[in-house]
Amino acid sequence: MVLLVVIGTAVGSSLLTSTAEVTDELLLRVQPAQVEAYRLQAALVNQETGIRGYAIAADRQFLDPYARGKQDEARSAARLRDLLGDRPALVADLRAVERGAAAWRRTYADPLAAGITPGRPRTIDRTNAERGKAAFDHLRTLWSKQNGDLARAVEDGRARLAHARTVRNAVLTGMVAAFLLTGVVLAFLVRLLVARPLEALRSASRQVARGDFAHVITGDGPADLTAVASDVEDMRQRIVTELEASRSAQDVLVRQAADLDAQAVELRRSNAELEQFAYVASHDLQEPLRKVASFCQLLEKRYGDSLDARGQQYIDFAVDGAKRMQVLINDLLTFSRVGRVNDSRLPVDLDEAFARALANLTASVEESGARVERPERLPGVVGDPMLLAMLWQNLVGNAVKFRRPDLAPHIRVTCETDPDQPDMWRLCVTDNGIGIPEEFAEKVFVIFQRLHSRDAYGGTGIGLALCKKIVEYHGGRIWIDTAHTGGTRICFTLPSAAGTAEGTDSRTDSRTEEKALT
Repeated sequence: MVLLVVIGTAVGSSLLTSTAEVTDELLLRVQPAQVEAYRLQAALVNQETGIRGYAIAADRQFLDPYARGKQDEARSAARLRDLLGDRPALVADLRAVERGAAAWRRTYADPLAAGITPGRPRTIDRTNAERGKAAFDHLRTLWSKQNGDLARAVEDGRARLAHARTVRNAVLTGMVAAFLLTGVVLAFLVRLLVARPLEALRSASRQVARGDFAHVITGDGPADLTAVASDVEDMRQRIVTELEASRSAQDVLVRQAADLDAQAVELRRSNAELEQFAYVASHDLQEPLRKVASFCQLLEKRYGDSLDARGQQYIDFAVDGAKRMQVLINDLLTFSRVGRVNDSRLPVDLDEAFARALANLTASVEESGARVERPERLPGVVGDPMLLAMLWQNLVGNAVKFRRPDLAPHIRVTCETDPDQPDMWRLCVTDNGIGIPEEFAEKVFVIFQRLHSRDAYGGTGIGLALCKKIVEYHGGRIWIDTAHTGGTRICFTLPSAAGTAEGTDSRTDSRTEEKALT
């Protein structure tokens, strides 16, 4: 097709160029030359008329047509010479006319004009007139020959133009027929060699796409189409391989999900049993402890006078151990119930939670002379009001408890947006107490971990562990600011009310479902 286009373009261009040349030759040279020849002859007629009128009237105004005729003759001759430069026969006719005109002027017109006196008409010599008429008739004969040759040149140009157009139309018609025939042949070849194999490949691909992954895709036709079919078959094989692997992995995941569901059910049941056990055990254990403490106190009251110092010390140890066991059991029960008992998600004003915590610590705050600084307004969050009050109570209580002996506690509470998480509040409780060494910054949040003896500072070592559990239950984190000196700074984050509003309903529903299952 490309070769046909190139050949057709070359042939068409050649025909169009040839037709244009013939047309230009006829319209721009031969026909204008014919018109210019008529102008030349008119100029000679004007000369003859002018000289004849001057000879009769002896008036010089009759010489003006003669002079203009000579000028027009010269211009027309020059124009004809330009138009007929490549046609020797027509140029020869022009030269013959120019020679005849020059001979007529030399032998008749110019002598006649020289022999006439202006203003004195005279009788024209008949012999001279006859000689001038014969010379001009010879000139007319030359005109006729020139006109005939030009007419034949025009007819010849028209014939050549018609022939060129006929050849052009025939060749262009043949080219169109060749293009159409080539298009038909190419369409047949494309249908036979490309369309049918492509349709077969398309049908096979659709069969695989409908789920028949075992169907083998074969290629036929040109090399490019065969390569495409081979690539599609390779892709099918990879898909089949990955599908088998995916199915195997899916079976494994289904089994694992079933195992996890069973484990989750078992874990819920176990957690429910553990919670019930913790509640029952705390009550069942506290009753014997109360009896031990009561009877020890009765024993001290009744037989205290008969006991020596060591016996009195033993009784004190027994009473103190029973009381500490009661406190420890209560703390363990509280720790285990965080997030499981009274699981409520409500809008909480941290100001109210903080005020409740300070009310519970009124005695220790007044006794120690502690000074508490806090923001004018604390933000609102979504959570458990009781747990958040317990969080404030533990943090402020620790600041009061672990104070320096010679310095009144100064506790400062700050609140700001967490720079790392814009939807979280960062709250810090800073004191001027004994501080926490950097190496114990993580250990203090582990349950029952103590940095000091019970004689120095009381407690069970569960306070900060409980704070960590409360903060993490609300979606935040808690840490010791080790860069702070001159006391302890404990910081924690809590989600803002706007940030937790969207996820509250889904978490509440999941916990409700969990309780229903247990």
